[in-house]
Amino acid sequence: MKNIVLIGMMGCGKTTVGGLLSSRLKRTMVDTDRFIERQEGMTIPEIFETMGEAYFRSLEAGVAQALSLRQDLIIACGGGLPLRENAMAALKESGVVVWLDREAGDIFDREDMTGRPLAREGREAFLTKAAQRREVYQRWADLTVTDFTSPVSTAARVLEGVE
Repeated sequence: MKNIVLIGMMGCGKTTVGGLLSSRLKRTMVDTDRFIERQEGMTIPEIFETMGEAYFRSLEAGVAQALSLRQDLIIACGGGLPLRENAMAALKESGVVVWLDREAGDIFDREDMTGRPLAREGREAFLTKAAQRREVYQRWADLTVTDFTSPVSTAARVLEGVE
């Protein structure tokens, strides 16, 4: 069965919704950021700080390529992964790409942004980054979900769209 690939801005709910989908569908869920942290033995902010963003993005592309070779996964992508053409092309080929299109201001205002690299420069910079990424997310998405009433309702919308 095809993978379900969740994309969207950091904090939009990919990991939470992915966990709910994993439980419901009895599939393994892989969060690309957590996968990289385990592999590298460092947090994402530590990787950015010590090795740089380019190094992190190359790790991300490698993880995407490896996961695209597997089936029956729920994959929660890091917010910047869709910017990597080669990484997303492989994931799209192996699955259904679902964009969790949550309003960036809502994310920034309601979620804990501690330790999030893109949140370091403040709300306006985060909103600008989200606006820049919209077109990329939209281009890759097979399905767009905008219901963020609760994580359960968001997961239900994903299921409705992929079944």
